Amino acid sequence: MYFIDVQGTLISDSDKSPIEGSREFINYLNTNQVPYMVITNNTKKASKDFYNYLQSIGFDFGFDKYLDPLMILEEKVEKEAVAAYGAQEFLNTLVSMGYKLDYENPKTVLVAIKEDFSADEYAQMIEFLLQGAKLVGMHETSIYAKNGKRYPGVGAVLKMLEFATSTSYEVVGKPSTAFYNESLQRLQKQESDAGFETVEIISDDVKGDLGGAKELGMKTLFVTSGKYQTADEIVPFLDENLRPDYIYKNMQDILDKHNLERE
Repeated sequence: MYFIDVQGTLISDSDKSPIEGSREFINYLNTNQVPYMVITNNTKKASKDFYNYLQSIGFDFGFDKYLDPLMILEEKVEKEAVAAYGAQEFLNTLVSMGYKLDYENPKTVLVAIKEDFSADEYAQMIEFLLQGAKLVGMHETSIYAKNGKRYPGVGAVLKMLEFATSTSYEVVGKPSTAFYNESLQRLQKQESDAGFETVEIISDDVKGDLGGAKELGMKTLFVTSGKYQTADEIVPFLDENLRPDYIYKNMQDILDKHNLERE
């Protein structure tokens, strides 16, 4: 059984096209009736819109096998008085969901991905947090890759804000236990005996997605088709207990080398 990341794993960070072997991997799971969930930290597009995009480029799976942070956001963050930070698409999506953006007296500072946060935006976040606002991240990615560059991910921004203000934070998407629990509950609709110890998770975010997953008992498969060009850039610097169980070039490499048979 599998949890499968999207950006950098199924689709390219550069042009959002399918990565080698990714569609074939999904087709293999479908053909062999292997339970899986596609779990993404998408926050820029509405959930159904991003799912429809994946469908349009050849990924054949039902919406019941898809989960992103926007789908559980309402359970975690009240809609009133939110100071949200991220790409304009993310802010537009929040408004379409009924969230009331407030940059004067917010109850929550909500952070998503953006490659060009300004010093003034960081200063505003810090001020709100020191005044008592709650800090929430849409996810906790370590690095954000775009246009051939690598930027601090939401996790890195959250750590900076935590250090600056001594404010703890919550995370909606990966690698929060709540998000993985929701993913597991949905997986159990396909296979009632599913538990974290039966799940193998595939992602390009070895420090974010896979570290949190390994702490829950999942087997971790790291692909170097996204945030990191080689495993040597990051794996030797991880705590030994958080290093991935397997390392592959991409999804095609997994198909070629990894045992996909159900236990």
